[in-house]
Amino acid sequence: MTDTYVGAIDQGTTGTRFMVFDHSGRVVTSAYEKHEQIYPEPGWVEHDPVEIWENTKDVVTTGLDEADLDPGQLEAIGITNQRETTIVWDKETGKPVHNALVWQDRRTTDRVEEIQAEGKVEWIREKTGLECDAYFSATKAEWILDNAEPLKLEAARGEDVRKRAEQGELLMGTPDTWTIYNLTGNHITDVSNASRTMLYNIHEMEWDDELLEEFGVPASMLPEVRPSSDEQTYGSTDADGFLGAEVPVAGALGDQQAAMFGQTCFDKGEAKNTYGTGAFYLMNTGNEAVESDHGLLTTVAFQMSDEPVQYALEGSIFMAGAAIEWLEDVDLINNAAQTAELSRSVDSTDGVYMVPAFTGLGAPHWDGRARGTIVGMTRGTRKEHIVRATLESIAYQTRDLAEAMEADSGVQTDKLRVDGGAVKNNFLCQLQSDIIQTDIARPEVDETTALGSAYAAGLAVGYWDTVDELRDNWRIDREFSPEKSSEEVDKLYDRWDDAVERSLDWAQEE
Repeated sequence: MTDTYVGAIDQGTTGTRFMVFDHSGRVVTSAYEKHEQIYPEPGWVEHDPVEIWENTKDVVTTGLDEADLDPGQLEAIGITNQRETTIVWDKETGKPVHNALVWQDRRTTDRVEEIQAEGKVEWIREKTGLECDAYFSATKAEWILDNAEPLKLEAARGEDVRKRAEQGELLMGTPDTWTIYNLTGNHITDVSNASRTMLYNIHEMEWDDELLEEFGVPASMLPEVRPSSDEQTYGSTDADGFLGAEVPVAGALGDQQAAMFGQTCFDKGEAKNTYGTGAFYLMNTGNEAVESDHGLLTTVAFQMSDEPVQYALEGSIFMAGAAIEWLEDVDLINNAAQTAELSRSVDSTDGVYMVPAFTGLGAPHWDGRARGTIVGMTRGTRKEHIVRATLESIAYQTRDLAEAMEADSGVQTDKLRVDGGAVKNNFLCQLQSDIIQTDIARPEVDETTALGSAYAAGLAVGYWDTVDELRDNWRIDREFSPEKSSEEVDKLYDRWDDAVERSLDWAQEE
């Protein structure tokens, strides 16, 4: 009998990965390819959707070829993706009308401030669980409909983009929808991704007509919303397509919800933090959509077929791994692994604090005009101090979220499950444990985003029968416990607040 597996396409902010998992949740094969980061103006971030799709095909075929796997050995494919990033494309040709506007993109900050001035922030939060911010898809879709043509990006027809949308000729979606559309021909998203658009009512679990009217997004553009793990499946790949086989596409989760699923945080109170381009702290709140009084988001965690939706509280940090990438960009380090060595070479930052607000600050501050700031430097400051301050900034931002999470939920986290590329750094994991004074658990499979989407797809087609099987697969690689006293850490954390204060509301001219 031929062994069978489940595949996962992880369409992330910096690149696309394809992974295949066996029944025990172990990695069978993996392939990865970066895509271009496009910065047309300060604060603007775009991706080319066509490049992303071409890369997706490449990593799938490469991953299968390298492991000598036949596509027919895949029982299902799951999708996970950078959330909020917004794509609009022609319904007939499948051709994008504009580059994707990435979740980090701040070009709609003025529009957000207009909404804030109109007193609509609480109205939006009550419907969506989200802060009104340029981070989310609504203002991005609105911007594309109003501005794609003036940028002279080629359209299939000569008509105005907004008019074409109103005539039902255009579709929109986040990268999960774009990937599912190209794999199956169907226009579908899941509840977790829909909940990040600022167009979806998370209590009624449907697209909200009033929000669509506010942002001028025609309902005909929107994908069908389905469970994250869907026994009906979203469709199958084409036997005559690039894969050469009919494989069901049966699960989809936004990247942070997928990581939560992969970390098996299925019960109320369980929490994880993912350190990727940004860092995202999620706590499962069960079937209750808990409102936040401390700058967190209320979001859909996931939904299984024929089961009630589960919700989460989320804290979103825009710059985590991206702050380490910045250190490379300015030649302070040669590679990410070097940060641990440099940070250990000094006893402290010598009073230097780095606030990586390169695209504004997310939770709990929500300041789109905050900008990256380094304070406390002297003539004695060396690159080692700045590198260490950058790692500490990731840990301090996580503490901001942990304290807000505890205040909103009333639940104290005894152990935080962590994942993402940055957790390979033992120095960062120990630093994180010290700064939040909590045990840190790093699993053997740290690519839990891909694993979570594979789990969702595999459950849908019966590859796994129950979530208990998935819990049995979760294995700890290493645990970290606090080594510093709370008094010592609290003193350092107090000054972090002062540093953040200096970064706020900086970008007045943008």
